[in-house]
Amino acid sequence: MAERELIEQLDTAIDALLTGRRPPDVPEIADLVAIAADLRDLPSPAFKADLQWTLVPRKQPTVQLHFLVRGVRGFIQFLHDAFGGTQEFLVDDRQGRVLHARVRIGDSVVEMGDASEQSPPYAFGVHLYVPDVDAVYARALAAGATSLHPVVDQPYGDREGSVQDPYGNHWYIATHLAPEQPVRPGLGTVTLFLHPRGTGRMIEFLESAFGARPAEAIEKAPDGTIAYAAVRLGDSTIEMGEAHGQWQPMQAGIHLYVDDADAIYRQAMAAGAVSIVEPYDAPYGERSAIVIDPFGNHWYIGTPL
Repeated sequence: MAERELIEQLDTAIDALLTGRRPPDVPEIADLVAIAADLRDLPSPAFKADLQWTLVPRKQPTVQLHFLVRGVRGFIQFLHDAFGGTQEFLVDDRQGRVLHARVRIGDSVVEMGDASEQSPPYAFGVHLYVPDVDAVYARALAAGATSLHPVVDQPYGDREGSVQDPYGNHWYIATHLAPEQPVRPGLGTVTLFLHPRGTGRMIEFLESAFGARPAEAIEKAPDGTIAYAAVRLGDSTIEMGEAHGQWQPMQAGIHLYVDDADAIYRQAMAAGAVSIVEPYDAPYGERSAIVIDPFGNHWYIGTPL
């Protein structure tokens, strides 16, 4: 069934629910209709306004990481135990599936939701800066992570160790060794780290699709590939390095806040992205669209309404 037809079917089903009629039986939208049925009895004006403000604050960083895992509540517990994360928001359906949650880690906020058959889980790399990498690395292992790389002093001025969490995500935990500056300049507590095949092409895509600024820091490996690059996208940074060894491509989830979701959606499509959801006015107060880039990453493009 075409995407536009599915959207029209969903509109028809919601109208039926709101008027007390039985919605049409359309398997492709059954999960969404069930969520709408669960939400229809919630107190409307005040609840809706509060939910909009909580889900989509009017000022957001350009890039916010979005995790899709099986078992969000367990993931939130891991983030708390390993990295001191604190839950800021969570909403679920009547079956207990988490639709959206937000967790603060240091100066950053990450988003997440429960995976489903229609939206399977993915995992990706995260650069995490902390005041004491040795202590946090040990806490992560105690919380259930497995070691990818022990803590060592790196030649680029960080003390760093890497772990994989129980949900498959890689965490590159680091402390910058400059006095009184545990975070490298230009980065926050949490920064997305990609391992594409063809890092140069990835940078070109980000420039064409989302208006990213050319990478300011590029380091080449002996074979000529890009070992490290930091790309600025709005007020945020995305780090990346060519896939090699155990550091292979992964699928990331990125909530991208922009001034005009429709225009950026068109740019992304022209740059080679694949549409998952065309731009529409989402019920949580955001003009939203979803695309997958040529490297498999999911981009949730949003403009607060």
